[in-house]
Amino acid sequence: MRKPYNLVDLFSGAGGYARGFVDTGLYRNLAAVDSFPPAAKTYKANFPWSAVVGDDIKSVTGRDLLDAAGLERGEIDVVIASPPCEPFTGANPKRKRSPLDRLYSDPAGQLFLHAIRLIGDLAPRVFVIENVPGILEAPIQSAIRRELARVGYPRVYFNVLNAEDHGTPSHRTRVFVSNIRIRPPKRPGPTVWEAIRDLPPPGSPVPPNHEYPPEVSRRHRKRLSRLRWGESLIMFQGARRKIPNYIRLHPNRTAPTVMGSSRFIHPYEDRLLTVREQARLMGFPDHHIFLGGRDAQYDMVGEAVPPPLAEAIARVVAGELSRGEEASTRAPQR
Repeated sequence: MRKPYNLVDLFSGAGGYARGFVDTGLYRNLAAVDSFPPAAKTYKANFPWSAVVGDDIKSVTGRDLLDAAGLERGEIDVVIASPPCEPFTGANPKRKRSPLDRLYSDPAGQLFLHAIRLIGDLAPRVFVIENVPGILEAPIQSAIRRELARVGYPRVYFNVLNAEDHGTPSHRTRVFVSNIRIRPPKRPGPTVWEAIRDLPPPGSPVPPNHEYPPEVSRRHRKRLSRLRWGESLIMFQGARRKIPNYIRLHPNRTAPTVMGSSRFIHPYEDRLLTVREQARLMGFPDHHIFLGGRDAQYDMVGEAVPPPLAEAIARVVAGELSRGEEASTRAPQR
């Protein structure tokens, strides 16, 4: 068997994106970057062989990452990246009005450009950048194409994928910007109850991150008991519409999108989901642990790329890399 493909992970978070790649057995994540300390610690705990750079990505160079990975430019097979989505998502009521300002003026939006900078420095055979559908707005999409062409990638695809079509028990529509076309075969995910029903009561020592969840406020406690499946306790204002939170999950359906701010009510019990139950809705295996405070754990779960979706992408990428190697082997020698 060939050696695993070399992988570098930008804006790595808790490692959901990498989890999907690594669990195929086809990749080894040699280096990762995330400036959020609980995320960096969580990533290292789950992938101890990976060199985790905990610095602000704006100050990280390609050379830093190559040294951390023990490789040279051109030896990286794949770069995955998940720059912050807040500047582009309609759930952000403070999103800038001008689409280009979201990319070039918003400090968080500029991090997408730093992902492109590092991709140019590392020169991977394949890159895949994850973000929200808001980047499909014509001015943003055109700008991303220009920036990637400038660092050596003139052919760019905006692949729109739904997590629930690829083994994830929650809804999530994301765009994966890459230099290859990504169209994994579909594999429907389980329902909410299929995903969480075999877990023991909260507070059990196994699996990890299944401690008793925080209680809802006294003001909401009475209303919680009367919530029907699909109803929510709270509505908050997004950029264009009100968005529900503290939703009582329907056991026989796919869960709504899990976000960093998401909290869900158990289908049958008058309580919030535990971190582990929420991680199950994202397709994390139980051995993937989350460190830091409880809110940080919920945030890391909600901000991740669902591992089953990442695995589907990883297999497409591996197929493309393998075909490239076969074509190179068949090329006539001069």
